[in-house]
Amino acid sequence: MKALLFALLLCAGLVQAKEWRVDPAASMLGFRGTAQGESFDGRFKQFEATIRFDPADLAGSRFEVRIATASADTANAERDETLLGGEFFDSAAQPTASYVAERFETAGPGHFRALGQLTLRGITKPVTLDFEWKSRAEGAELIGSATLDRLDFNIGTGDWADPDMIGRKVDVSTRLQLAPAK
Repeated sequence: MKALLFALLLCAGLVQAKEWRVDPAASMLGFRGTAQGESFDGRFKQFEATIRFDPADLAGSRFEVRIATASADTANAERDETLLGGEFFDSAAQPTASYVAERFETAGPGHFRALGQLTLRGITKPVTLDFEWKSRAEGAELIGSATLDRLDFNIGTGDWADPDMIGRKVDVSTRLQLAPAK
């Protein structure tokens, strides 16, 4: 009997959170900033996310997101060109940003917090993603938000570093439509 109990406990420890596949056409990774006192919205057209998440197994959960910085789109050609340059994303030298989270907390029914690390322009800093998890029969939806200080990542250097010109705070939002990975 003790051997059976030990085997069950061992197997329970091997169970991992569920793997999810992102539907890129139905998902979004966006941001909101301010320039000269006016807010603007943008999004990244190209990103990949590897999601392993189960509300009942936060210890076995993990997010890994890779973002093509050159895919930033604010619907303003001049601003978009500036964002790709060396004073902002420096997309030629740093084509990819990443977010990795391996620690999670419950923040209320259906609400969680991912305690992750954002790497942008070669600088890695902690960023917390607050998110809602909605399970559905055919999959799940993750709706999240985070706020970061652009100067922590040297986004907007030189004359652009002035917070009166460009606000320091950037709000990031995401909506991922997920299906079970096969």
